[in-house]
Amino acid sequence: MPKRHGLSATTLKRLEHASGSLASASVAAMEERLPWFGRLPADQRASVLLITQTGAAGFVAWLRDSKEALKLTADAFRGAPTELSRWISLRQAVGLVRLAIEVFEEQLPAFAATEAEHAALIEGILRYGREIAFAAANSYAAAAEARGAWDARLEALVVDGIVRGDAEESVLSRAAALGWDPATPATVLVGNPGSDDPPTVVFEVRSRAARVGRAVLLSVQGSRLVIVVAGPTEGTLKDQEILAKLSVAFGDGPVVAGPTVDTLAEAHRSAVEALSGLRAVVGWPSAPRPVRSGELLPERALAGDPDAERLLIDEIARPLEAAGGTLLQTVETYLEGGGVLETCARTLVVHPNTVRYRLRRVADLTGRHPADARDALILRIALTVARLAKARGLW
Repeated sequence: MPKRHGLSATTLKRLEHASGSLASASVAAMEERLPWFGRLPADQRASVLLITQTGAAGFVAWLRDSKEALKLTADAFRGAPTELSRWISLRQAVGLVRLAIEVFEEQLPAFAATEAEHAALIEGILRYGREIAFAAANSYAAAAEARGAWDARLEALVVDGIVRGDAEESVLSRAAALGWDPATPATVLVGNPGSDDPPTVVFEVRSRAARVGRAVLLSVQGSRLVIVVAGPTEGTLKDQEILAKLSVAFGDGPVVAGPTVDTLAEAHRSAVEALSGLRAVVGWPSAPRPVRSGELLPERALAGDPDAERLLIDEIARPLEAAGGTLLQTVETYLEGGGVLETCARTLVVHPNTVRYRLRRVADLTGRHPADARDALILRIALTVARLAKARGLW
C-alpha cells in the first residue's frame, strides 16, 4: 500500500484512534503550563478542547492528503472568530497552538513504526502547526475586520445621535462601547471632508488625532465631516492648538468648532452651534480656520438663528444695560460716530479719556472692544437684535 508523507497505513490508523487523547493531553498541558488558561470558565476551556480535537483529526486527514491542507486547517479554526477571539487574544491563541504542537511532538514517536516514520511525523506536525498558525491569524484578522466595520457603524450612529439630539442614554451607551469616557469634555468640529473616499477621510482624521493624543468620534455625512474631539480645547496654548491641527484633516473650505461642553451628554449643543456657524460662515469671508461658532454670532443672527440672537442679547446687550445707561450710550455713540474717539467725546461732552475708560469697561463686561473692527460689528448687531427683541416684546 502506498505511503503518505512516508507513513504506513498502520501508523495513520494509530494516529486516527489517538487523536482524541492527543487533544486531551494538549488541553491538560495548557491548564498546567498557562495560568491564564486555567482561569477561563469551563465552557470556554471546553471550546478550546473541541477546536483542538478538530485540529488533531485534521492533522491525520492532512497526513493522508496534504492537498486538502488549506481547507482542513481552516475547518480547525472555523469557530475562532465567533468564540476564541472574544476572550482569547491572538498572542494567547498562538501560544496555545505552540503548546499543542509541543505535546504532539512529545507523544508522536510512540505511534511511529520505524525511525523514518518518526522523522516524517515530526516534520509533518511542524508543517501542519505552521498551517494552523496561519489559519488562526487569518481567523483573527477576519474577526478584527468585522469588529472594525461594526465599530465604524456604531461610531456613525453615535455622531448622528449627537447631531440630531437623540436620547442621551442611547448615545452614551454606544459611545461607552467604543471606549469613550462620557465624562470627558467634548467639542464638535464640522467642515468639508478631505476626500470623496470615506476610508481615506477616516484614516487621515485618525492619524491627526493620534498625533495630538486625543480621542475622536467621526462621521462623514454626505458633503460634511463631523468630528467630536475629546478633552479641553481652550485654556492652555497646547489645548488651543488641538483644533487647528485637526482642521488639517478637513478639505477645502471653512471649518467651524462649536463650544467645548463638559460632557458628551451635552455635545448636541456644540454640534448645533457648529452646524449653524457652518451655514453662516459664508458671511465672513476672512474667517479663521477653524473659527469658533461664538465668533460667528452676527452672521448666525442675520441668517435667522434664534439661539445666536439669544446669545448676543445675553452676552452683550444685557450686561451693558445692567451696567447703567452711561456705558450703553457711550458704545452706541462711539459706533454711530464711525469709531472716532474725539467725535464720541464731543457728542457726549466728556473728555476723550473718559470715553477710553468707558470703552475698556465695555470690553471687560462683554469681551468685545469697540475699537476692534470685528468686535464693533458684533456689538452693533447685538444692540440691534436687542432693540428688535424689545420692540417685539421678547425682552
